[in-house]
Amino acid sequence: MEITFLGTGAGLPSKERNVTAIALSMLQELNEVWLFDCGEATQHQLLHTTIKPGKINKLFITHMHGDHIYGLPGFLSSRSFQAGTDRPLTIYGPEGIREFIQSALKLSYTRLTYPLTIIEIKEGLLLETEAIKVYTKKLAHGVPSYGFRIVEKDKPGELLVEKLKSNGIRPGPIYGEIKDNPSVTLEDGTIIDRHDFIGHPKKGRTISILGDTKYQAAHKEFVNNSDLFIHEATFAADKETLAADYFHSTNTQAAQLALDANCKQLILTHISSRYRLQEMDQFLEEAKQVFSNTFVAKDLSVFQL
Repeated sequence: MEITFLGTGAGLPSKERNVTAIALSMLQELNEVWLFDCGEATQHQLLHTTIKPGKINKLFITHMHGDHIYGLPGFLSSRSFQAGTDRPLTIYGPEGIREFIQSALKLSYTRLTYPLTIIEIKEGLLLETEAIKVYTKKLAHGVPSYGFRIVEKDKPGELLVEKLKSNGIRPGPIYGEIKDNPSVTLEDGTIIDRHDFIGHPKKGRTISILGDTKYQAAHKEFVNNSDLFIHEATFAADKETLAADYFHSTNTQAAQLALDANCKQLILTHISSRYRLQEMDQFLEEAKQVFSNTFVAKDLSVFQL
C-alpha cells in the first residue's frame, strides 16, 4: 500500500499547499487506487505523480465543504478523455454528493464515457470485498463529516514447502491444490489437511482517515490499533480554543488521539495556510512530544505501508 498526499492544505490553496486530496494505491493488493476527497486542482496534482486516473475506481468524500469537493467536476470530466479510461467509478460521500455531481455534470453539458455510481453514506460497514472492509464514522464538524477505516483482511500463510517435501510430497500442481482446498486426497489415498502445511496467517493492515473534525476522545474506538492514522491538524497547539470554535483539531490533539488509540503511525494533514513550511519543524515537534511516530504531510509526500 502506498499513500500519496495530493493536497494538504485547509480551506483554500496556498503557494505551498493545495487543498485536500489523498490517494491510496493498492496496485499489488487489488490493482486499484482509491481517492479520499478531491479538492480544487486535484487532477493537476495527479499530473505530478505516476497515478493514472483510470486506475482510480473508488472515491470517498469526507464532507461537502468546497476544499474537499471542488475538484470533482474537473476530475470526472477529464477522466473521460484519458485513453482507455472506461473503468467504472464509484463515489461514496455524505448526503448531497449525488445532487452536487449531477448538477455540475448537467449544467456543464458533460457526458462521461464510463459508468458512474454515487452512494450516499451512513455510519457503519460501507463495503466489503474478499480482501478488504471499509467502515465509516460520523465526526464532529460544522457539517456532516465522516472518517473512513480501511481494514485489510488477514491473508493465508505461506505454503510450508520444506514440510511437504519431508512428507514425500514433491513440487507440482498438487501444491496449488493443497493451498486452495481445505483437504486434498493424494493418489495413494492419503488425505492432506491444508492447515498442517500452511504457515501462520499474515495480519492485514488498517488505515484510518478522518475528515475535518473537532477533537473527540470518543473517536478512539474507531481508529484503535491503526497501522496508519491520518488526522487533520488545522491548527498548532496554542490555538486549541480557535480549533474548537471552527470544529477542527490541533496537532497535539491528533497526536493524543493516536497515542490513546494505540496507533502505530500518525500523519498530520489539512494544515492552515497561516503556517508556512519553515514553521513545520516546530509544528511537528509539538506533536511528537505527545506521539513520537508522527509526520507532517507535504503536497506530493509519499508514504509506504
